Amino acid sequence: MHTFGNRRDIDGLRALAVLPVVLFHFGFTTFSGGFVGVDVFFVISGFLITSILFREITVQRFSFLDFWGRRARRILPALTLVVVVTLALGWLLLTAKDLSDLGRTIRYQSLFISNILFMREDGYFEPASDLKPLLHTWSLAVEEQYYIFFPLMMVLLMRYVRHWRWMLFAVLLVSFGLNIVYIERRPEFAFFSLPTRAWELLCGAMLAVLPAAKHAPRLWVRQTVGLAGLAAVLLAVFTFDKTTVFPGWAALLPVLGTTALIWSGARGPTLAGQLLSLRPMVWIGLLSYSLYLWHWPIYVYANAISIDGIQPLEAVGWIALAVALAWLSLRYVELPFREKRVFASRNSVLVGGLVSITALAVVGSAIRSADGVPERLSGKALEYAQSQEWNAGQMKCMHMSKDKTLDKACRVGGDQKIAPTKMFWGDSHTAALLPAIEGNSQRDGQPVWLYSLTGCPPIIDDALRPQCKQFNQRNMQLVRELGIKDVVLAANWSLYVYGREDGDGDKQFLLDPSRNVAQSEKRMAAAIKAQVGELREAGVQVWLFKEVPLQHKSYIGRLTSLARVGRSAEGLGRPLGEHLARQQFFTELFGSMNAADAGVHVIDPTPLMCKDGLCMIDVDGHSQYKDADHLSDAGSARLSPLFAPMLLGASQN
Repeated sequence: MHTFGNRRDIDGLRALAVLPVVLFHFGFTTFSGGFVGVDVFFVISGFLITSILFREITVQRFSFLDFWGRRARRILPALTLVVVVTLALGWLLLTAKDLSDLGRTIRYQSLFISNILFMREDGYFEPASDLKPLLHTWSLAVEEQYYIFFPLMMVLLMRYVRHWRWMLFAVLLVSFGLNIVYIERRPEFAFFSLPTRAWELLCGAMLAVLPAAKHAPRLWVRQTVGLAGLAAVLLAVFTFDKTTVFPGWAALLPVLGTTALIWSGARGPTLAGQLLSLRPMVWIGLLSYSLYLWHWPIYVYANAISIDGIQPLEAVGWIALAVALAWLSLRYVELPFREKRVFASRNSVLVGGLVSITALAVVGSAIRSADGVPERLSGKALEYAQSQEWNAGQMKCMHMSKDKTLDKACRVGGDQKIAPTKMFWGDSHTAALLPAIEGNSQRDGQPVWLYSLTGCPPIIDDALRPQCKQFNQRNMQLVRELGIKDVVLAANWSLYVYGREDGDGDKQFLLDPSRNVAQSEKRMAAAIKAQVGELREAGVQVWLFKEVPLQHKSYIGRLTSLARVGRSAEGLGRPLGEHLARQQFFTELFGSMNAADAGVHVIDPTPLMCKDGLCMIDVDGHSQYKDADHLSDAGSARLSPLFAPMLLGASQN
């Protein structure tokens, strides 16, 4: 089983790994399971590296310094180049927050622990991940963590354990078991962590250390196993998608398929091996490492300067650029180091590698500490970046979930001698309405109370956290004590039923994460009706403010990127149809409540925020959003006319 010659079929297998990943990331839906290419890489790496380790340990020529010197020579030169270019483009295109996040990623990646950072953030498949130019380095981090521990484990097992192969297999089973356990409990941990991914590398490792069989397997057996392995990998590539529970049990298909392909080609050519050994496949395979490194930053930045996303023809052009850069990296960066034309000695490459990762860690930390260096922005890019901060006093009105007391309130506008009879009540989306409220209260002189608590919808439900229950009960008490006549209830309503579209650990906000959508909608309807009913019993006119159109998180950052390259943001936004579809339940619910009770009114921001089938982010050169769902100061002020009927005394919406 121990073959150390040139395996053209394995070079082609690398192409089978990288091409689906690239095509999947660039939006070619046929390759919906292209992400399994990383799993193919893991098995290949486990096989090749363990083959070398096994040979060297067997003949007692293994050296940890030599091993890590080879890893540094193989991994660091191209990776360092890509990170430096990614940082330079980020300096040009990214908002301060996104560049700050990139600095933090570079710091983590320099220590090869970026996978730990990403498992704490948005999931791999969430749209928010499109903002992370170095997201793909998670797999490199997993590999390098593996190769810190694995050589030591191999040395100890081969030296001190008689049946060491069985022990290695036991470690594989433990890792696979952790993968199965955590895929339901903590899917991000299962996806990004070494303990739950090590079994994939160990499948290749086990293949490398199998004792040589007394009799070579028959050709028909190898042919069958090879074709079955190829079919398994392709089946995963073409049938898996973002909804597949992964890795979990599903990862067995590409992992065992890759293992089968490597095994079948070890004793000679097979049909599957010949297909993988075709010249184009081998050529792409030789580029695979650099192509993997380059393709994702190119995708992220290309997406950042697009209005409607990367279209198929554009994607082909960007992929061609990635291939060209990969070829240049291979020829002028990878090969000179691997062939020892640069830093020929082991010590020089280790010292050079240590200097490079230290320098990147320091630069990344400095950018993080400088909050993304906002001073580099100017003109329209600066204006867009500044729109991502509230400056009208919203934070002074809004309680945070970490607050110990509920003593914040804003009395907006009006004569101090006049007692307010109107109240805005809800979560952070209510605080965002402050500029709109001020626009009316200044005209009429009528004061308004504003009460808001992050992540707390104005409803009555036992599932609410204690702080939220207390907040809502206190507000209802104030309504009675202060003689409030009109109450606007506003919230990010859909968040509590469907969760956040762009990830961000949204389950913490769901009324009941264990229920299905229909049950959650029913519960939310009852909770809203209960709160409205209590207000109506107190003689209050209730105004239900419908949710502002949500935007995708990546769209907000694009404003700055587009401005930095001199492109207009006109046409950037969410299709109206998507917004209406997400809000359908609340549209029907609020409509029915309005029809059933003349004292319940509905305020809909959609007509003001959407036109010609698009819910715009930029209007007249100003961002309407602070982030993906909160209004900016300008966006809120623009909605001021919507509240005139209530704030100025009109009796109808």
